[in-house]
Amino acid sequence: MSTRAERLSALLPEAGVDLLLVTNLVNVRYLTGYTGSNGLALIGPQTCVFVTDFRYVEQAAVEVDPAFDRVRAVQDLIDAIADALPPGELRLGFEDAQVTVRQHGRLRELLPERVELVAAGQLVERLRVVKEPEEVDRIRAATQLADAAFEQLLWGGLVGRTELELASVPHGALPHAQPRDVEIGRGELVVIDWGAEVDGYCSDCTRTVATSDPDASTREVYELVLQAQLAGLEAVRAGASGRAVDAVARAVIDAGGYGDHYGHGLGHGVGLEIHEGPRLSQRSEDVLESGNAVTVEPGIYLPGQFGVRIEDLVVVTDDGCEILTAVRKHLISTD
Repeated sequence: MSTRAERLSALLPEAGVDLLLVTNLVNVRYLTGYTGSNGLALIGPQTCVFVTDFRYVEQAAVEVDPAFDRVRAVQDLIDAIADALPPGELRLGFEDAQVTVRQHGRLRELLPERVELVAAGQLVERLRVVKEPEEVDRIRAATQLADAAFEQLLWGGLVGRTELELASVPHGALPHAQPRDVEIGRGELVVIDWGAEVDGYCSDCTRTVATSDPDASTREVYELVLQAQLAGLEAVRAGASGRAVDAVARAVIDAGGYGDHYGHGLGHGVGLEIHEGPRLSQRSEDVLESGNAVTVEPGIYLPGQFGVRIEDLVVVTDDGCEILTAVRKHLISTD
């Protein structure tokens, strides 16, 4: 059995299940190595099975961890699950955030009465939050690639190019704005949120760039966000709660009088997905562990005027964090 499957099996008693049916393709990839678009895994102390259809048999032969028995489904993947189960009464956990009502009904129809279906929550995600050294290497490589792309972007200039080519301007007051076909002019702040991917692992970074020398009030807002971001970075370490780290950065913005203009959490985990655990927010119940990869990204958003966000990607260590992002953080002017 693979190391990751063994670690997952160790969590099953806590969830009250004997086996876990893994249908989230990101989790399937994490456990098996499979990158295709149709596959599932069945994992327990004595069970390590991967199922796909005929289109991906050859791909699975190359990618899937040899510790997994490979099963080719004749029709729907769920149809193959019953034959892969060990004998006796079983409590089969399923990823309830992933399985649809229709799939659940189909499972109940196909499985024998000896099998009880149990909602098992996000067990694989709990494993994914702590990155192995090889995962950190891929995230670091993605960050370096993104850093280089950003420098190339600035070299090409911003003024006269559209948001679709770059990011967003007064639209930067919307944290998750959709770029428009609108030209960027002088005297604006451009919020650029970007990333790269290497071997499935993501990076995430944000910088706010001025297209001319900003006025004093704009620079004041930028510097306040930067102070909050640096305070947040300083607070990141193993054992700190996501809520406490968020509070440190939020207190800086509150003290500057812009608390009503900062509505999102300080950060989130990054890995095989761009948004995953742990969370740094006012409602987070997570405690940081060494090996977490998280963003630190406070912002201030003034509707109709501009937005400022500064974001770094870091890896949590016992005594602080390793900042992966190398892009400069002083207010850059492209004028």
